[in-house]
Amino acid sequence: MHETYSTPIAGWADSGRQWPPIRWSSFRRLRKGKGRTVKSDPESARSLYREASWAALLGLIINLGLGAAKLVGGLVGGSFALLSDAVNSLGDSLASIVVVVALRVAQKPPDAEHPYGHTRAEAVAASSVALLIILSAIYVGWQAIRQIGVARDLPATWTLWIAGSNVVIKEALSQYKVRVGRRTGSSAIIANAWDHRSDALCALAVLISLAIVRLGGPDYVWVDQAAALIVVAAILWTGISLYRSSASELMDLQADDQLVSKIRKTAEQVTGVIAVEKLRVRKTGLEYLVDIHIEGDAKLTVDAGHQVSHLVKDRLLDDFATLRDVLVHLEPHPNDHRAR
Repeated sequence: MHETYSTPIAGWADSGRQWPPIRWSSFRRLRKGKGRTVKSDPESARSLYREASWAALLGLIINLGLGAAKLVGGLVGGSFALLSDAVNSLGDSLASIVVVVALRVAQKPPDAEHPYGHTRAEAVAASSVALLIILSAIYVGWQAIRQIGVARDLPATWTLWIAGSNVVIKEALSQYKVRVGRRTGSSAIIANAWDHRSDALCALAVLISLAIVRLGGPDYVWVDQAAALIVVAAILWTGISLYRSSASELMDLQADDQLVSKIRKTAEQVTGVIAVEKLRVRKTGLEYLVDIHIEGDAKLTVDAGHQVSHLVKDRLLDDFATLRDVLVHLEPHPNDHRAR
């Protein structure tokens, strides 16, 4: 059972009210930290980065293998669509390297030049991945247009197996990374997941085109070039969508309503908090930064108000493992500044 105390503090006593019960354990934590609050479970954030890094590394290994197989299949088997898809996979490999490096940089602690840490590296990586996707689409599209009308041999039958295997592997990898990205909150991993999904759809188009060419004969070779252009359109759409998403994060887009609502309700439950006036939550890497304005009794002493602010910060950091830091501003209640 926790110890509590009730003592009339200036302001509360004048209005005939008593200071609500506060857990002594909260003040012991403040004294031990000398006024600074440290997240109760720092391992939680590290585990998120580890999971995201492993997912990116797995994607790198698979993309390298698929890229090499499709490159050989396109060159030896005579399929330009498969060759285009190989370029896409090798570009994905480079993107995965960028994500792995960025996730490692994002875990570096704050320093004098980066007092807020290096977590933005993750969003920068997501933007870089998106740009690489767009550039690869432009390159493949240009090459496909150049091949229109050029006589080509029928692709080898075994290229169908490469295209079919690519569809299954890419879709499985996409499903895995979507789950990891949502669980960790990594925009870079989610970007990779959607990239794999577009790759799976592109591979399906390649598979269908190869089957049509093999069944229809030389008169249907143009279908192979058409499939390459479909691949380009899908890659381009994915790249633009991902770039818009990662750019929004770099511009400090407000976090989703569900998370903001949970943080607000938790803060309002803290002893001494009358209301939450403002709440801003922005994503940084796999974590979030919170700026919150709370309202407390206007007659509280500076020390009592300071204690309430720390209780809010303690509670939020304890309850939400993905919060990196919380900045609390105390407003008097009733608040005459609201109308200004």
